Parts: sequence; C-alpha cells; structure tokens
Amino acid sequence: MKKVAVLTDSNSGITQSEAGSLGVSVLPMPFYINEKEYFEDITLTQEQFYEALKGDADIHTSQPSPEQVMKLWDRMLEDYEEIVYIPMSSGLSGSCQSARMLAEDYEGRVQVVNDQRISVTQRQHCIDAVALAEKGFGAAEIREILEREKYSSSIYIMLDTLYYLRKGGRITPAAAAIGTMLRLKPVLTIQGEKLDAFAKARTSAQGKNMMIQAIRKDMETRFGGISPDRINLEMAYTHDKEAAESYKAEVQAAFPDFDIVLNPLSLSVSCHIGPGALAVACSCKIPELM
Repeated sequence: MKKVAVLTDSNSGITQSEAGSLGVSVLPMPFYINEKEYFEDITLTQEQFYEALKGDADIHTSQPSPEQVMKLWDRMLEDYEEIVYIPMSSGLSGSCQSARMLAEDYEGRVQVVNDQRISVTQRQHCIDAVALAEKGFGAAEIREILEREKYSSSIYIMLDTLYYLRKGGRITPAAAAIGTMLRLKPVLTIQGEKLDAFAKARTSAQGKNMMIQAIRKDMETRFGGISPDRINLEMAYTHDKEAAESYKAEVQAAFPDFDIVLNPLSLSVSCHIGPGALAVACSCKIPELM
C-alpha cells in the first residue's frame, strides 16, 4: 500500500491548526490588500481580513505561485510516495488548471482533483480522501472517485448586502441600488462550477427558509432521500458566528437526525459577498466509504 498525502488549499476552510488533526496539509491562498501580499491563515487572519473589507480596502485574490506549489509538493514527496491535491473549483479559479499543468512533470505522483467544490464541500472531500487513502486506495484512484462525485453536492448562500457584489462588478450599481432600497436578500447557489443567482428574498427569515427548502428538495430529488447515512449536511458563514449559530439551530430543527458541520466561508468567496452571509450545503457520502 502506497503512502498517500492529502493536500488542499485554504479555500476549503481548513485552518493550519485544524489540518493536522484531519490528516491533511493546507496551501495558504495569497491575498493582496492595498497591494500588499498576505497569505490566508498565515499572515492574514479572518478578523484582519474583515477589518480591511469593512474599511473599503482594495482586496483581490491571487493564485499560489508555481514555485510555492512545487516547493510544497517536493517537500511532501520526501515523506510520501504520492499526493492527492484538492484545490478549489476550476470554475471559480484558474489555480486548479495551473496545478494540473505543473503535475505533468511529476510522473503521476501528484494527482490534482478537479471536483468543482469549495468551502465546506471541498473540506468534506479532503476528509473523504484521507479515509480512502487509509483504505489503501492510490492517489489516481482517489482522484477518479472524487471527480466522479463532483456534482453530488449543493450549496446555497444568503447575502446580507449587495454592496460587495456591486463593488466587484458582479452586478450593476443600479441593480444593487434597487436591491438595497427594497431590502432584498439575494440567495446564491453553487451547483458545480459557478456561483449563480438562485432567488431573492424579501426578508432574512424568508431567505433562510428558502435555503432549508432548497436543500431538502436536493436531498429528495437529486441525492436519493433525506438520510444521514447517505448525506453530509454542512453550513458556512462570513464573520458573524453568532448569527450562524442561531441559524444552525433552525437547520438542525429541520433535519434533526443530521450532525451539522459549521465553518467560516473561505475568504476567496467572502471578499465578493461580504460579511453576514449564511450558507447551507449538503454532499453525498462516498459509496466506497459507506
């Protein structure tokens, strides 16, 4: 049985301190704040990020440099025979495709997974990859299994404000102004590659209920039924943990048999949607691990 390492990036929401207990390694994503480079969870904390975001700083994300990626791979391959690298969705960043090109020089020892996931669903696939490695699956086999399951997850995100979508050019200023005037709460979704519009709620309560019903429908119609034996239920949030814990209680009441995982949403998404967002997600369990 080959010794297989699991590597992800910080878009998974897995912190450097949490990584060891989960059996994974985490590549920090670079951010530029007022043109100064920071690395998520290394030189940039969640609090520092949101302080800069609320201060209207110029924030943009970047890909890890090829040198940074290959240096980490080389170091890991001193202790492991193979690496499974699980970056964020290729539909949200070019880092996955870049990593795949770099991996061509590693003669199959580095397998880059394009599973169209981010945040809590990406995190779950990292945990799945560790479990598959422990069962004796090789890196290429693990990549094939995770990519096979790429569309067996669903995320819904309710925004607190349209300001950051407008600032990033994702919607027009006029649309943002109308939405703000009407106090609309947009609900977005990630179904595979892209972050797309799903619905507009009049109130936070309506938006929260929309997400619960959307997840319920996905479980029933896409994922074979509402069963914790087959499905993982996850939640994420930006900055406001108290609001997230309150909403978690509502989701738990709707799905009482599930153990719900709650984590901060990755900063690469947060910079586009701002603080106060709430998300509900589900992902199917891997058949090989059931």
